[in-house]
Amino acid sequence: MFSHVMVGANNIEESKKFYDAVLGAIGYAPGVIDPKGRCFYATKSGIFAISIPIDGNSAGPGNGSTVGFSVDSQELGDAWHAAGLENGGSTCEDPPGVREDSNIYLAYLRDPAGNKICALHRLS
Repeated sequence: MFSHVMVGANNIEESKKFYDAVLGAIGYAPGVIDPKGRCFYATKSGIFAISIPIDGNSAGPGNGSTVGFSVDSQELGDAWHAAGLENGGSTCEDPPGVREDSNIYLAYLRDPAGNKICALHRLS
């Protein structure tokens, strides 16, 4: 359904360090910065990108927005979360784990610009 997702960043190098760590923890290569200063993480199924806002204003989190990343296990979700905390992210929502009355593991973080992201693993 989606070709790409892009989130705003106030400092590309800071955000790249964060996303290189969290995405690296789940098996993705470091991002590539293009001539316009945007950073792209390309996969077979789509692209995740970070960019300084083109309107010149500061980047900020979307109210009610979350970008979710699929992980293959709870252990990878925990590694993803730990990598984020070690590289400028902050925890939000409930602690990482299986949600009550569901078959879903979730781990939430805020990136250095405040964007909310999530690792999700379906248990069955």
